[in-house]
Amino acid sequence: MSSATTNIDTTKPSIARVYDAFLNGTDNYEVDREVVRRVQKAAPEAADLAVENRAFLIRACRFLAGQTGITQYLDCGSGLPTAENIHQVVQRINPDARVVYVDNDPLVQAHSRALLEGNETTVIVSEDIFEPEKLLRNALVRSHLDWNKPIALLHLGTLHHYNGEDARTRKDIMRSYLDALPPGSYVAISHFLDPEDEYSATARKMEDMFLHSMMGSGTFSTSAELEDLFNGLEMVDPGLVRCADWWPDGPQLKPLSAAQRCIAGGVAHKP
Repeated sequence: MSSATTNIDTTKPSIARVYDAFLNGTDNYEVDREVVRRVQKAAPEAADLAVENRAFLIRACRFLAGQTGITQYLDCGSGLPTAENIHQVVQRINPDARVVYVDNDPLVQAHSRALLEGNETTVIVSEDIFEPEKLLRNALVRSHLDWNKPIALLHLGTLHHYNGEDARTRKDIMRSYLDALPPGSYVAISHFLDPEDEYSATARKMEDMFLHSMMGSGTFSTSAELEDLFNGLEMVDPGLVRCADWWPDGPQLKPLSAAQRCIAGGVAHKP
């Protein structure tokens, strides 16, 4: 565990630390691991959500860096560094790619700054990702990215945590981001899914144990609700699908678990 614990509340679970625990990381506390145990008791395969989300993140960033010409990335809710972080994926393809990570968790800030020391093309800022207007006015966000050129906006595994305290919807939040993006930009979203089939019961169990135990609210959304988050932008093939089915590196070699069927993602283009 890092010694950088200033302002870290170890009595309450943190979204970033719980995801880290699901990914078998070491930067989490007992209170975070207790959330994982409760969720896995209700749905033993629930760790697949975190694993599948990370795999989608890597594939989406490889696609963006390798096939779209995008050289700028704004990652909202970056979480704790792990294997294959966004800047590593995209800068392997284009060393000059610029990345802004956004996360207001103090442990994420500490670890990310240590990881990024000496990397002049990648920075982290502390802002609330559900306050897009304030985030987009941040001086480092404005200066590190060229807002006259296309940007890739990443909201991966974030929006299902929004609890609607200020009465705005998730679609409203995304509209604020998308309106600010220059033409030619892309947006990638992954989100917990209610598949509206025999796996819905599993989704609701994980929703109750994971989202509600951590934040008091939050929901798995239907495909139609997730499509709304893109606000009518042009979807990149194969569209909005289960994360495991998006731009696969090869055929599925085994059936998907119930949890893998409960997370969806997609990438869209802003003309």
